[in-house]
Amino acid sequence: MKRPLLITDCDEVLLHMVSHFAEWLEAEHNVRFDYTTGRFSDAMVKLDTGEVLALDQTWILLDAFFRGEMHRQTLVPGAVEALGRIGEVADIVILTNLGNEAHPWRVDQLASHGIRHDVICNSGGKGVPVRKLVRERKPSSTTFVDDLPIHHASVAKHAPKVWRLHMIAEPRVAPAVPAAEHAHARIDDWPEACDWILDRFSEKP
Repeated sequence: MKRPLLITDCDEVLLHMVSHFAEWLEAEHNVRFDYTTGRFSDAMVKLDTGEVLALDQTWILLDAFFRGEMHRQTLVPGAVEALGRIGEVADIVILTNLGNEAHPWRVDQLASHGIRHDVICNSGGKGVPVRKLVRERKPSSTTFVDDLPIHHASVAKHAPKVWRLHMIAEPRVAPAVPAAEHAHARIDDWPEACDWILDRFSEKP
C-alpha cells in the first residue's frame, strides 16, 4: 500500500514570516504592519503619514523580503519534531506560493533549519497542484495544511477527498483570522496538529 501524504505550506506553518517581515518593514521602510487586520491588503501603514500602502506596493515589499531577507525567518516551535514523526509513516511535500526562481532559496532555507523534503513552488490557488500531487503519487490518504482560508477553499473544490487543516502559527495574527470555512479543523500549534494529522491518515474525509 502507498504511504500517506502530507502537503504543507511553509510561511506561518513551518517558518515564522510575518513578525520578521514587520520588523524589516519598520526598520528599513518606515512602515508599520498591523497584525489585527488579518489581511495583507490593508495591514501596511506609513508611519509618517498614517496612509495605508497601495496593494501594488505591498507586493513589491513582499517580493523584496523574499529575495533578500529570508534568512530572518525562524522555525515555528514543534514543526521539525512533528515533521519527523509524520515522516516516519508518510511522504511530505512543501507547497509554497513563491515564484519558481525562489525554489532554490526555499530549499536551502528549509534545509538550514533541518527540514529536507520535496518543495514545490506555486502561484494562485493550491487546489490544482494538490490534485496533481494526489493523482501522481496515489497516496493512501492526504492531508493539507495552510494558513490561508482561500487555499482551503481551493483544495476543497479541486481535491475534496483531501483532509484540510487550517493553521496560523503566528499568535499575533491567529486571533484576527476566523477558522477557514472549508477546512476540517483549525489547530495553531504543531504538537496537537501532529496528532490530528497522524489520526487522519487512517480515515477518509
